Amino acid sequence: MTIQKAILKINPNAEFTTRDNEIEWHNGTTPISKELILAKQAELQALEYVYENRRNEYGSVVSQLDEIYHNGIDSWKARIQSIKTKYPK
Repeated sequence: MTIQKAILKINPNAEFTTRDNEIEWHNGTTPISKELILAKQAELQALEYVYENRRNEYGSVVSQLDEIYHNGIDSWKARIQSIKTKYPK
C-alpha cells in the first residue's frame, strides 16, 4: 500500500508531494506523522488481504448466479457468510 493512498485515507483533502519516502506538505495541510501513515498502510494492506481472499473464494459472478439458480439464495447466502466469517475485516 502506497504512502499516498494511506495519507489520502487519513485526510482525503491533504495536499502533498512525496519523493524518496519524504513528504512535503502543501497549502496548510496539517502534517501527518510517519507512524500514523505506517499504521494506516498496515491496516489497508490487511484489508486488501481479506478482500482478495474473499474474492477468490466467492468465485465469479456467473458461478455465483449459477449456484443461486441450482441451490437457492439461502444456500448461497450461507456460503458467502462462511467466507466472510473465515476472512473477517
